[in-house]
Amino acid sequence: MITKIIGVGNYIPSETITNLFFDQHIFLNEEGVLLKENNASITEKLKKITGIEERRYAQNTQVTSDLGLIAAQAAIENAGIDPETLDYIIFAHNFGDVRFGTVQSDTVPSLAARVKHLLGIRNNFCVAYDVLFGCPGWIEGVIQANAFIKSGIAKRCLVVGAETLSRVVDIHDRDSMIYADGAGAAVLEVNTDDGSGIKSHLSASYTFEEKDYLYFGKSYNNERCPDTRYIKMDGRKIYEFALLNVPVAMKKCLDNSGYSIGELNKIIIHQANEKMDEAIVNRFYQLYNTPVPENIMPMVIHKLGNSSVATIPTLLAMILKGELEHHKIDKGDIVLFASVGAGMNINAFVYKF
Repeated sequence: MITKIIGVGNYIPSETITNLFFDQHIFLNEEGVLLKENNASITEKLKKITGIEERRYAQNTQVTSDLGLIAAQAAIENAGIDPETLDYIIFAHNFGDVRFGTVQSDTVPSLAARVKHLLGIRNNFCVAYDVLFGCPGWIEGVIQANAFIKSGIAKRCLVVGAETLSRVVDIHDRDSMIYADGAGAAVLEVNTDDGSGIKSHLSASYTFEEKDYLYFGKSYNNERCPDTRYIKMDGRKIYEFALLNVPVAMKKCLDNSGYSIGELNKIIIHQANEKMDEAIVNRFYQLYNTPVPENIMPMVIHKLGNSSVATIPTLLAMILKGELEHHKIDKGDIVLFASVGAGMNINAFVYKF
């Protein structure tokens, strides 16, 4: 029994935030001291390292579950199914519904339950639950859906990944410029026809020294809401961790699939940092003593920023709907999905289309 994606959808918020948006921000260091560089230099360095020129923010009236609902509706329509036939709705996120102007996370009821309610699903045996797994959350949701389907527990699952990171950032931390909002979703079901679907998968959690590479911390402005916590990261340690561990995990996953490096047509990787992703893919191919093929890794971070769990399903939907120039996925193509994020967590799966 093989698990197959039968429908995809995404939601890219309409509010475009360029790097000029941060021109008047007051950026401080961890000690609360004003950074010596001017904002133009800071944003230019950000663009050079991460590739980010723009990012998308949700409308003030929207929360994460709203974004996830739109992506879910698109995936269901694309799949051409009755939502009442869904056995599971798995919603990957990290911070719940955070209303504009606050940083308070609202996770009760679960975001999956909210989406099920808004979809109007009356089937009580459609189970709705959330996954908190950092940026790799959507892939982990897919892996869980695959386990349910292959074991016979479920026949059809909806996996949603959505986030509004713009609501949980410290405006005095230059890392706040990286984060974005968005949503993506996919419908998966059992495939007994053509052999397409998930061929292998892998997950890992590094929680010894790596646990706090991403964390919640105080604002760098000591006078701004001293009791409020915002998303923080140790960028250097994350970069080093990713380069050391992600390529090895990708290789193990590909090797377990039975396909060779020469058969790989595309790598869809979490859009966290353009330079980091390029370095990961370079090291991955070095493990096979093989040059990196042209056009193997599509990137959208330069226009969409880092929307955490939403980056991979958003990118997948864009490719399959023909919205990304120079990139397409044909029948029979072998695609490697991979992600890294808070935890620190790594996961991957190999898929034949």
